[in-house]
Amino acid sequence: MSGNSLANTRFVLADDHSVVRMGFRLLLEGAGATVLAEADRGQAAIEAYETHLPDALIMDVSMPGGGGLDALERLMGRHPEARVLMLSAHEDAQIPVRALKAGATGYLSKSAHPDELLRAARAVSQGRRYVDPKLAADLALAQLDGGTDPLSKLTEKEFAVFLQLAQGKSVNEVAEATHVSPSTVGTHLYHIKQKLSANNASELTLIAVRCGLIEA
Repeated sequence: MSGNSLANTRFVLADDHSVVRMGFRLLLEGAGATVLAEADRGQAAIEAYETHLPDALIMDVSMPGGGGLDALERLMGRHPEARVLMLSAHEDAQIPVRALKAGATGYLSKSAHPDELLRAARAVSQGRRYVDPKLAADLALAQLDGGTDPLSKLTEKEFAVFLQLAQGKSVNEVAEATHVSPSTVGTHLYHIKQKLSANNASELTLIAVRCGLIEA
């Protein structure tokens, strides 16, 4: 594990599961890194980053308060130099494609081996791109043939709203989490339904399940 040494490297961790954060902290600190702060939601991750200015932020895609993708977009708007390693339990190509387009330096599946996390953390903290080897081929295909995936029709904002609505959140809950008005979310919802040929929230959930974004 010497090749994954993280001595003198500083991180902020963001995941809504405290046990997961503890595991990441132990793994990183065991490799010599320092974990400066932890966060359990998107806004808290942004605030922790701005307070500590770490070498990298390691952040889960799925969190309360708008989620990791929304937090990533807002963070990059304020700090385009930020180095962010995004993690997800889902291995669908849509989320990593959008995360990397939004400015993430790296992307890794939570099913990866612990050594893989250390390699990814080291690369991202040094400003080098890192993509989960298991997802690399799917990402390349998604980039070349994005038209085959119905979700590729959605804008970044629409995709973020779609994910939350598909998880059962109401328009008002999504509006509060993303800091926009309910009417704005309603407009996004109208366009989402048009683009995906969906009639209601249940159909949005079904589409998300079929695309591997949420579990049935």
